[in-house]
Amino acid sequence: MTLLMAFMIVPVSMQILSRYTGIVPRYIWTEELARFCFVWIIMIGAMVAVREGTHFDVDLMPAPTTKREAGVSKLIVHLCMTLMAIVFAWYGAEFVRFGSIQRSEMSGINMLSIYISFPLAGVTWLLFLAEKIVEDITLIKSEPSEANP
Repeated sequence: MTLLMAFMIVPVSMQILSRYTGIVPRYIWTEELARFCFVWIIMIGAMVAVREGTHFDVDLMPAPTTKREAGVSKLIVHLCMTLMAIVFAWYGAEFVRFGSIQRSEMSGINMLSIYISFPLAGVTWLLFLAEKIVEDITLIKSEPSEANP
C-alpha cells in the first residue's frame, strides 16, 4: 500500500502542477492512473482490515456479557461479512471476464489489471473470515459462566 501511495503521488502532483502552473503539460492519463492506484489501495486496505479485524462496525446488538455471547455476536458479523465476500468473489469473477477484453481509453492499460482486485479481495476475505469463524466457534464452545475478557 505504501508503494501504491508513493506511486499515486506522481500523477496527482503532475495534475496539480499542470492545473495551477505552466511547468508541466496537461496529461490526460494522470487522473486515470491515480484512480487505478486508489482502487488498489482501497482493496488491499480492505483485505488487511478484515485480517486484522480493524474494519469499522456498528453495535446493533446488546453488549455481550460472556465469552459465548461474544462468540455468537462475532459469528453473526463474520457470517454477514462472508456473504459480502462471496458476492465480491462471484461477481468479481464476471467483472474480470468483462475487463479482460477492455482497454483503458486514455492510458491503454488492460482493465483486467484493475478489475482483478475485486475477486482477489473477496477470496482473501473468505480465507481470513474462515479463520475468524473458527475462533468464534471456539468462543461459543467455551464455558458459559466465563466472563467476557
